[in-house]
Amino acid sequence: MKKILYVASALVFIACGTSKNTSKEDANVDQAAKYAATITSAELSEHLYTYASDKFEGRETGEKGQKMAVEYLMNEYKSLKIPSALPDNNYFQNVELIKAAAPELSMSVNGANFNGVKDFVSIASAKNGVVSESEIAFVSYGIETDKYSNYKNIDVKGKIVLIKAGEPKDGDTYTATGTKEASKWSTRQQYGAKRKVAMDKGAKAILFYDTNMYNMFANYYGKSSGRISLKNDKDAGEKMYYFFVNNSVAKAIYSNIDSDEDSKIIKTNLNFTYTESAKDLSSENVAAFIKGSEKPDEILVISAHLDHEGIKDGKVYNGADDDGSGTVAILEIAEAFQMAAKNGHTPKRSILFLHVTGEEKGLLGSKYYTDIDPIFPLANTIADLNVDMIGRTDPKRKEGDRNYIYLIGSDKLSTELHEISEAVNTKYTNVELDYTYNDENDPNRFYYRSDHYNFAKNNIPVIFYFNGTHDDYHQPSDTPDKIEYDLLENRTRLIFHTAWELANRENRIIVDKAEAKK
Repeated sequence: MKKILYVASALVFIACGTSKNTSKEDANVDQAAKYAATITSAELSEHLYTYASDKFEGRETGEKGQKMAVEYLMNEYKSLKIPSALPDNNYFQNVELIKAAAPELSMSVNGANFNGVKDFVSIASAKNGVVSESEIAFVSYGIETDKYSNYKNIDVKGKIVLIKAGEPKDGDTYTATGTKEASKWSTRQQYGAKRKVAMDKGAKAILFYDTNMYNMFANYYGKSSGRISLKNDKDAGEKMYYFFVNNSVAKAIYSNIDSDEDSKIIKTNLNFTYTESAKDLSSENVAAFIKGSEKPDEILVISAHLDHEGIKDGKVYNGADDDGSGTVAILEIAEAFQMAAKNGHTPKRSILFLHVTGEEKGLLGSKYYTDIDPIFPLANTIADLNVDMIGRTDPKRKEGDRNYIYLIGSDKLSTELHEISEAVNTKYTNVELDYTYNDENDPNRFYYRSDHYNFAKNNIPVIFYFNGTHDDYHQPSDTPDKIEYDLLENRTRLIFHTAWELANRENRIIVDKAEAKK
């Protein structure tokens, strides 16, 4: 259900935003409005028609187009005379990655041989090895809730677990939840949810029977491209053997798998081998920095991802909205802050303009920054304003103003951040703030699907600015001519105003909803 919030009382949070170095001549000028006005649709368009052009080849992580993208961003910051956040004026934070081709796989079930990719695919890195078992734990749908469990009478510790897609129904009611709506056990969330349950119960391998997902991954790994991951991922220890299998493999293990919903141990001789195939891959985050005049050790991060989908079947996936729009928005915001600084209005707090790589591969660049090599201590980071797709409109949004933006996460960790966001919008931009997707349990999982999440999981307050998906999302048709530049301009100004207030207010925002670290 859509929820639109307006907090007029929050206007008390808005200060004039001027630093101590403000001259007498312009003391009465609203500096935030003055510099926000320098953010124009014309300049946003000029940037985007270059950044999302065919020349940049879809900015595939680690490939030629992505290298061109980071060079473009570096040169723009140099032209603006905004220094790097890294030593020796090097704007590039190297992100060490691994690019995996399909591992070498083989499997036999009761003497029948099956081949990797052709019959089953691995979707998680695992250690090289040979596994042999004489029985398999079939757990039907692999669900565990208060109302329904496929693990009630079966112990899967140390076993290979076979799971099928979906969830059971009694008439038009879903058994696992007792409702008439599909839950995470049959939506796109099911793969992670069912995997976690099996892992928590000690399974050593998962065979997931879902022909649609198998076909998708078989097509993906049958080509030269492969999964990209962080080389030094602290979460790598959680990974396990995890395969999608086709109909032939599933029925060789258990012929009644489609009709049977009862968990059971199946006597089956199953053997498989796994040999990883991967190579090192280099990529870069781009980090520019304006040092604060009064509180330089407190850092506001403004982030967007610089990558997209590259070239597929000869077609360039330009990614004008995703996330060329966020990228060029940050360039314009950075230019406005730099103009202010040159005129004696340097922000009180420091601002890190962070363009991250590998978002499309699993939020890799932002995870590298937060989990492996933060340029500035996370404890000193006051907030992250993450900009990912702000140049279009959502065709599914049938009601409300065209001049809107979805906000996600603004109230999750800091009540004050949410109130500031509302107040600056009321004062300056009058964008309709739409909180439709501001829900961790949203089936789309947008809260977890962009780079702000890696900051939020570290108890850093975030706002994710997002226009929603559209027919051109992750398609070669996401091109600069489809962008609605008047909306992009106003949304960018909203983000600038929010950043201006956060950077210049007297006190750092309070994190009143911090979560205990897991």
